[in-house]
Amino acid sequence: MRRVARGVDGYPVMERISDPPSAMWIRGHVPSAPAVAVVGSRRCTRYGSDLARRCGHAIAAAGWVVVSGLARGIDTAAHLGALDGGGSTVAVLGNGIDAWYPASNRALGERILESGAAVSEYGPGTPPAPWRFPARNRIIVGLSQAVIVVEAAARSGALITARLAMEAGIDVFAVPGDLDRVTSEGTNRLIADGAQPIVSVAELTEMLERVVGPARQETSDLPMTGPMFVHEIAAALGVTIGEAARRVARWELAGVVTVDGGMVEPAAGSRRHPR
Repeated sequence: MRRVARGVDGYPVMERISDPPSAMWIRGHVPSAPAVAVVGSRRCTRYGSDLARRCGHAIAAAGWVVVSGLARGIDTAAHLGALDGGGSTVAVLGNGIDAWYPASNRALGERILESGAAVSEYGPGTPPAPWRFPARNRIIVGLSQAVIVVEAAARSGALITARLAMEAGIDVFAVPGDLDRVTSEGTNRLIADGAQPIVSVAELTEMLERVVGPARQETSDLPMTGPMFVHEIAAALGVTIGEAARRVARWELAGVVTVDGGMVEPAAGSRRHPR
């Protein structure tokens, strides 16, 4: 872990918020790719959790970074989705950089550090406190080029994140929900207030490209003419297994390969793929 003062190399870029921390504590490496925040309720529904995971997967597969707060519920699902997509994710903590909160997310936090980072404005030994979490939400916004709210009750902390994003001129997206569902009250209100509704995960990348910029592209041929395992693809491309897994996730999302039981096979007629 390291402490980086504002204005010094290594301090995360947070140009669009008015009050970034004077210094940040960092574990791991903050990726330089554009980032999208995915936030929502701790007490989410299974539907919301599954959707957040799919959003995280789609964002990572497009080559962007997923930013969230490591909380239970939507945050956890978004981080997991990013890792499922073979991408990077950043956890913004509301406590000291030396501890994982909640403790049940310790294993997830350690996985995040393998390809991403945990960041906090709070030094080692700082305990979690209710007032610190709304404060950390501005950092989530500052690191991101767009914010997605998946589920949020009328008084959810995710709405603080959305409000800060709107004030900073950052695009906010929200998932519409049942009118009678408590966890949809906040997201439906955001849409009424101008947030862009997400109506299809399949179209999410296209929607975000208009805000974040183009997803990474690669025009090289698929390294296979038949089924291969990920480790075989890694050897054929001369990359690590982790990088091969990231590429496979993007190919699958683009529909140029299918994956079944760990076996990767080109879809009919697929010779070139997006990265």
